[in-house]
Amino acid sequence: METQPKHITYADAGVDVDEGARAVDAIKAAVRETNRPEVIGGLGGFGSCFSMRGFKDMEDPVLVSGTDGVGTKLAIAQLLDRHETVGEDLVAMCVDDVVPIGAEPLFFLDYVAIGKLRAEHVAKIVKGIANGCKKSGCALVGGEMAEHPGVMDPDDYDLAGFVVGVVDRPKMIGPHLVHEGDVILGLPSSGIHSNGYSLVRKVAIEGKTVEELETPLPELGGESLADAVMRPTTIYAGGLVAALKAGAPIHAMAHITGGGVTENLNRALPADVDAVVDRGGADGPAWDVPPIIDYCVKAAGLTPDEAYKTFNMGVGMSIICDPNDVDEVCEDLVAQGFAPFVMGECVKGEGKVTYR
Repeated sequence: METQPKHITYADAGVDVDEGARAVDAIKAAVRETNRPEVIGGLGGFGSCFSMRGFKDMEDPVLVSGTDGVGTKLAIAQLLDRHETVGEDLVAMCVDDVVPIGAEPLFFLDYVAIGKLRAEHVAKIVKGIANGCKKSGCALVGGEMAEHPGVMDPDDYDLAGFVVGVVDRPKMIGPHLVHEGDVILGLPSSGIHSNGYSLVRKVAIEGKTVEELETPLPELGGESLADAVMRPTTIYAGGLVAALKAGAPIHAMAHITGGGVTENLNRALPADVDAVVDRGGADGPAWDVPPIIDYCVKAAGLTPDEAYKTFNMGVGMSIICDPNDVDEVCEDLVAQGFAPFVMGECVKGEGKVTYR
């Protein structure tokens, strides 16, 4: 006699399709709030549609794409059970990578891989993504929630994001516009943002209880480690796009992410120009460095060179412009809510970042 196979459903295998449907229902309103006029349809299709009709007046429209994640900052979010802002981190890491070429972020998609899907949990994450999209002016047009039982721990999750923007080729900015004598401006970071967290966890998080992490510290200005390390990444794209549309004469930008100032500012330089950054003297840099960054630098015993190659050191975005345009560019940036400061200058060189 043949043995009947045991009846095992998808839910028995660890994937709850009904919970997935509830999660989609929970995020629909938040996603809808990010819509732009160009979005065609809504959630539910196999592919997302976005009309390019509104950009027909561009001389040579160029699509600009980017992708990134949040990294090991998510491990701290899981430890603290704080998931409301990591979605903003995800959006920031993507949209602020496409704006340095002058591109306007148009639409965003996310990928959430999670051990055990709980609708309320995922809704917190995706609502953070939607909030980030609203801040940057792009539409959240779709995504994927993938439940991975047996591969990931139930409370574990990872995020990836994908953005597409557009720029008119004649208006593209970048290293080709940068020349000797240009001034380098900085826009303040909100803190560590979303890079360097493997080191942050090693020197500031490991071995501490959640209660200790949530205790205010004098060296952080009365803020707790938990609040400081979970502060969301600043989203610069929306304001920078508005400044460019207003005519701000910007030559190039550099998003200061993994690799710090040293390995990101050089990406905005041509091969015959160096960036000389004013790192300051005994009193520190010529601008304010968030206390949490100082805390981690000291806890890790980093040299200045190591610190500037690991963390953003208080600079989330660098702006390069002609010295004669500094006042105009700063006025345009201030009008968008930024607080720019001079952080260096461009000199003849080899496309490297140096310090003084």
